[in-house]
Amino acid sequence: MYRTLHQRYPYAHCELDFDNPLQLLVATVLSAQTTDVTVNKVTPALFARWPTAADLAGADRAEMEEVLRPTGFFRAKTNSVLKLAAVLVDQHDGEVPGRLQDLVKLPGVGRKTANVVLGNAFGVPGITVDTHFGRLARRMGWTDEEDPVKVEHAVGELVPRKDWTMLSHVLIFHGRRTCHARRPACGACPVAQWCPSHGIGETDPDKAAQLLKYELAPGAQPTKGEA
Repeated sequence: MYRTLHQRYPYAHCELDFDNPLQLLVATVLSAQTTDVTVNKVTPALFARWPTAADLAGADRAEMEEVLRPTGFFRAKTNSVLKLAAVLVDQHDGEVPGRLQDLVKLPGVGRKTANVVLGNAFGVPGITVDTHFGRLARRMGWTDEEDPVKVEHAVGELVPRKDWTMLSHVLIFHGRRTCHARRPACGACPVAQWCPSHGIGETDPDKAAQLLKYELAPGAQPTKGEA
């Protein structure tokens, strides 16, 4: 199923824009309860104004709140960024650590955020269990676990470690574009033949194709109803 989904989304990637580990870490923290698109709209101004952890730690709170306002919960997120930056400066010389055990000790950073940073900024394989990943892993019968950490470990036993980061991107792309929470496009799903949940969504190929929220990449093969 993973190989087939990878063929569908060969271009799957982290949808947060970043140039270095600090930018990805902060962007991931900001992405809580908002979209990656919204985060990508505010981070250029954020990092242009405060490019380093020391800059962020010393930022004027009111000024940062205005920059982060579009993301929602901007006061709480400003507080999170200030605290996170301060700890990076105090404990890590302003650098983002490249180990899971160090990342999860940072304020506001859990395993999901840590694995995003490790996989995409440091090249260390990691499974990112967000709402899409967890939902799809259960729908496709990979695990019955609800706890994100247990989902991470269960799925990690099924897929080679070298593929963990890409697996995360592929499942998140599939969850956002095809296997939607409320009305999955089952009739346009490339892994429908193996999925124990096939039929919970629209099964008619033409109707299912209308539910897709993306364009196929050049060279990707459409399933029936997508052409």
